Amino acid sequence: MADVTAANVGMVMERAASAAAIFSQLDQAQVDRIVRAVYEAGFRERIRLAKMAREETGLGRWQDKVMKNVLATQFVYEGIRDLRTVGIIREDERLGLVEIAQPIGPILAIVPVTNPTSTVLFKVLIAMKTRNPIIVKPHRRAERCSHETARVCYEAALKADAPEDCVQWLGGMSREDTQSLMSHEKMALILATGGGSLVKAAYSSGTPAIGVGAGNVPVYIEGSADVPFAVDQILLSKTFDNGTVCASEQAVVVEKAIAERVISEFKAKRAHFLSKAEIGKLEAVAFDTRTRVMRMEVIGQEVAAIAAMAGITVPEETVLLIAPLEGVGEAYPLSHEILAPILAFYVADDFDHALRLSLDLNYNGGIGHTASIFSNNEARIREFSMLMNAGRVCVNLPSSQGAVGGLFNTLPTSFTLGCGTGGKNITTDNITAAHLINIQRITRRRVNERFERFDKRLYFDDGLDATAIETVYNLNY
Repeated sequence: MADVTAANVGMVMERAASAAAIFSQLDQAQVDRIVRAVYEAGFRERIRLAKMAREETGLGRWQDKVMKNVLATQFVYEGIRDLRTVGIIREDERLGLVEIAQPIGPILAIVPVTNPTSTVLFKVLIAMKTRNPIIVKPHRRAERCSHETARVCYEAALKADAPEDCVQWLGGMSREDTQSLMSHEKMALILATGGGSLVKAAYSSGTPAIGVGAGNVPVYIEGSADVPFAVDQILLSKTFDNGTVCASEQAVVVEKAIAERVISEFKAKRAHFLSKAEIGKLEAVAFDTRTRVMRMEVIGQEVAAIAAMAGITVPEETVLLIAPLEGVGEAYPLSHEILAPILAFYVADDFDHALRLSLDLNYNGGIGHTASIFSNNEARIREFSMLMNAGRVCVNLPSSQGAVGGLFNTLPTSFTLGCGTGGKNITTDNITAAHLINIQRITRRRVNERFERFDKRLYFDDGLDATAIETVYNLNY
């Protein structure tokens, strides 16, 4: 599609509105046929699209982007395949309730540079499942691969008799153009996955929005943990696509009693522990202290490239840079979220100290997102989990794959991870198709028998308090 400006936003929305009108008339079987066609097309192109994303953005590894595309197609499809999203989805004769699924209307899908093809595949699938036209707005550094992914999905949908313009994709948009689109009166919802400023703009647009928050994931290796397993899983997660998943671990917290074992295990698996001088050099290239965000230059890069930027010499086979730190916050730039193969590392005196460190990290820019613990002590797992302000607490799991869901656990597979009110989001859920329908309820007359038997004149006796009223109410029944 052509580049979009504020002048033709109206045209885009008219097309989307027309598609919505036709979409609303389809039955469940027709919808499911479209969804399967899109899934099959996206899965078939998983490798080509992954290579395009790597080539265009320069981030991550194409092999890992293939797996992201698999998650966004096969795993998402399996999760939504049997979900009813058309007509009556629930009926309860006893309660006198009937629930009917209705589409919400045109959706704007904001797509991040870190997951430019998998996020498109995911959002198009859940939009098609719920009969909602979708407008894809990719990151400017990933327009070509995101547009191609949208095109693949759209052509497959059309062949399965989806309405024209059920998928549109946009490019060349200024901030003002994007704002105009977000606030358009016919836009029903914004699915905002991306940087903090864009998510905030979506929430400020006047259009309902489902957004995400930043992740600054602490992973606590508790004293009872299987250390080799914990280190293996953390490496599996943090090195996946060179750390570009927002749920990837950002800092390891270990108890002093097992610290040397953990360090030895990391070193044996080709992690490099930085000296204080090296940490200072890495901070300068990895984190912008003025804006207090990670630098784009290091996101999703290989260790060798990051080390070269920082002027650090590391062994050629190094897969992860680990920075031992003494504190959390502004004085320690590497204690913030950095989507690269870089980990902060803390040694705690005991369990209570480890909890405090994990909490500090959780509140240092990652509220509501994800936390992780490796432990075989259920009481400590529960205490850690209840203290963390996190929508997902991964237990003995790689947090990247664990938070996204479906691979190592039963969470819905999603590329939009809600962070709740802590992360300035409306939900802590893994967003999926169930979030993209309006539920219309038919309610029939059902008498509250307890209320019918109750002497309502008691409500006008100002000498009776709520406890007395409740006592009489219960006795009367």
